[in-house]
Amino acid sequence: MEKWRTITSDYLHKSPFGNIRRDCCELPNGIVIEEYYVNEYSDWVNAVVVTKENELLLVEQYRHAGEDFFLEVPAGKKEQGESFEEAVVREVKEETGYISLEKPIFLGEFMVNPATQTNKIRTYLIVDAFKSFEQDLDDTEEIKISLYDFHHFGKQITTGEIKTQLFTVSAYYLAKNYIAENKDR
Repeated sequence: MEKWRTITSDYLHKSPFGNIRRDCCELPNGIVIEEYYVNEYSDWVNAVVVTKENELLLVEQYRHAGEDFFLEVPAGKKEQGESFEEAVVREVKEETGYISLEKPIFLGEFMVNPATQTNKIRTYLIVDAFKSFEQDLDDTEEIKISLYDFHHFGKQITTGEIKTQLFTVSAYYLAKNYIAENKDR
């Protein structure tokens, strides 16, 4: 297999939130796609946060494209000059007020949607979390904090009892797998 060749590329829109790029691409078989749209977004981090009481910490917020409220693991963009680990600790603290004395456990890095998006997400597990601060939200954020039984949450996902998104589902199962494999350590 061979990669596609970009013939031309131009930006239709640029903003602090993300860019939209239009590429003209030639496939290895010679077919030319005149308008292939690519969304350029920043990489971000998310965290499965489990309290000392084995509860899963989730945030609920309105998502405009989904036109509803969704339960999600805390997440956000990395700021200039900080590591991904520092970013995930900051995001969890700002969105929830929770912290942990334990170092975040890196679970993996994945492309969000490599067909049309350039960004990656780095997923972490934070254990033994406890509330130590008040939320410190941006002006555009309105976030409600919820706690769920960590082990029962998978059933709530599969039955549709809760409304969530794919990144929360994948992060949850990565964390659940990590905990199961490391429970005796």
